[in-house]
Amino acid sequence: MVTLFSFSLYPYPKSESVKEILFSSLAAGVGVYLFLITLQPFGTESFHHPYKYLLLFPYSIIFGSAFFTANLVALLWNNWNIGLELFKVSIALILGSALSYFYNSLCISHVELSLDNYFYMLLYSLAIGIPVAAIYILSRYIYLKNTHEHLARDISRQLIDKKTETCHKQLIISAGNTKIIINESDFLCAQSMENYCSIYFSEDGMIKKHLLRISLSSLLQQIETSGIKKCHRSYIVNLKKVNDLKGNAQGYKLILPKIDFEIPVSRSFIHQIIPLLQEQKG
Repeated sequence: MVTLFSFSLYPYPKSESVKEILFSSLAAGVGVYLFLITLQPFGTESFHHPYKYLLLFPYSIIFGSAFFTANLVALLWNNWNIGLELFKVSIALILGSALSYFYNSLCISHVELSLDNYFYMLLYSLAIGIPVAAIYILSRYIYLKNTHEHLARDISRQLIDKKTETCHKQLIISAGNTKIIINESDFLCAQSMENYCSIYFSEDGMIKKHLLRISLSSLLQQIETSGIKKCHRSYIVNLKKVNDLKGNAQGYKLILPKIDFEIPVSRSFIHQIIPLLQEQKG
């Protein structure tokens, strides 16, 4: 039986780029503004002014900025889950409600600051915001999980039946004074670790690992082909060697034979990687 605590530890996709963070924060700000002008909470209904809706607009900027800040901080974490996503939303709501209270008191209501009034606004914001956020987060989790798992099962069946292709093209990798040559059909993947890359390839039926001082982008420029692609900020993979695909709410993970780790596919690369895998027919 899945407990609430264990469910909160399930992996959850987070924003991976500043562009995505900016878009989601803008959407949050617009959502808050629409909420204010339609339901008019916090005494907004009794507030009368010829420029009322213009004066309410800064609330969207405040909450949009709060969510933008919370999302930027979230980039520091590698393993994101549902619990952390809810915590992030709570922090954004707390920050947004605090700034909103100062704006309301100093620019609209012109009343003396009061801790009791702020707590009222904070509790109201959390009472409205957290349930709405929880419903959205859980709905998005279920949708992404089902979508990715279904597609992963279809592609996995296709990968099992695919024909093994032999490619005699050679990959020439130069890094400083080091130069290695690998057949494209033997190359498996590469993993970036700061200024180094671990290159995995097969040789005489054994998996070999070679560590080079080279950036992932420089390595990609030397070895990228129709089947060798970057799929994550830290990984390059030979898609022709993928024999299984897993899907969850965060996205997809590639499975390679005799490699003891799964290779993640970033959401920004899904539109490129998944169609290439689907093209590998038996």
